[in-house]
Amino acid sequence: MNDDAPEVPVWATRLLAARTTREWSQRDLARELIKASDKPLTELPNLIRRIRGHETGEHRPDAFYTTLYCKAFGLTEDQLFGTVIKPVPTLALPTLAPDADLYERITRAIKHPSRVDLATVQWLEHCLAEHRRVEDTIGSRPLLPLIHAQLSTVADLARGARGPLADRAVAVLAQYAQFIAWMCHDSRRHAAALAWYDRSHAWAIEAGDACLASTTLNMRAHQAWSLGDAPRCIRLAEASRWHDGRTTHGVQGMAAQMAGRGHAQLGEANQARTRLAEAEDLIRTAAEHPDDEPPWMYFYDEGWFLMQRGMAELELGDGRRAAGYLERGLSKLPDHYRRDKAWYGACLARAQVIQGDAEAAVATALDVTPDATALNAYAVTELRRIAHDLAMAGAPGSEAINEFLSGSKL
Repeated sequence: MNDDAPEVPVWATRLLAARTTREWSQRDLARELIKASDKPLTELPNLIRRIRGHETGEHRPDAFYTTLYCKAFGLTEDQLFGTVIKPVPTLALPTLAPDADLYERITRAIKHPSRVDLATVQWLEHCLAEHRRVEDTIGSRPLLPLIHAQLSTVADLARGARGPLADRAVAVLAQYAQFIAWMCHDSRRHAAALAWYDRSHAWAIEAGDACLASTTLNMRAHQAWSLGDAPRCIRLAEASRWHDGRTTHGVQGMAAQMAGRGHAQLGEANQARTRLAEAEDLIRTAAEHPDDEPPWMYFYDEGWFLMQRGMAELELGDGRRAAGYLERGLSKLPDHYRRDKAWYGACLARAQVIQGDAEAAVATALDVTPDATALNAYAVTELRRIAHDLAMAGAPGSEAINEFLSGSKL
């Protein structure tokens, strides 16, 4: 992704989230706008282009379209476009609207951080959890400025908190830094991601949160793996195990699978599969008590782990095993995980290329290309590699993949 690309305005992010959380396509929204309007609108294709321009922040809707959007979504102008300055900027999600008492508490804490209370910290935790889930659907780039703004507020509150609440507030701060680090990595801003992971780890240690400290090391291991540095991936994954005994089974399973993927990247099949088998046992145990796992582990389940095994087998060059794991994992992945569907779908297409099934690879690649070009720069890179390999093999279909990818800005 181009680091010099302008950041998406918060109001555009709210508009995009309001549509995607309702599982509407841009065409669906255009039809809702037509129904909400009391006068004829432009033709449907032109209206869809207008919506796309609004959602990317290229231009802000005028008063007419602002009113139409509010009618279509059943939201106020303040909720959707943030016309009134709020103490903490958020997306227009019904689950994030504080009641009058909580709103007063939050406002008071922002003005006087030493008066922060448990209810405010709990709301910030909930706010972060909801934005994590939205990011699975709309991607990282639109959310980065919003979460940066929230972190600044959380930092002020953490400095003002006293007693046991201080540890909890610093832990929330560490979670925000970890989320920003992930989004920077997802946007290919690797230096920024590393800096934020380090900051998150330091705050997690300060708060005494072993699960989060371990998780930040695991996510740094993932970053090393994605950059092709397998030895560092393994070292960081093993370092995260130093917290074993104070972390959950799910967090320990994440470390074991990261080490396994590092060994797979080195071509060490026995070590990779041994670590992955250990991870599978830990994950199965974690699934028996899901409420014991920290909130940022919400995505970590059997389906997700199957796809990790698929990526490891892909590194080991076993297309048949990789395709089997990836197909099973993708079948369990909810539709709104658009970014992940793009990446693991691209991995499946790669496995099908290795198997020599060019027809299946082209079909899979074309299926995930729209989400890849919208949300996942890593998937775009992988799909371009697949198109190149198919072309070199003389297999038909590579031109169609490249044509779909040609409009990508990632």
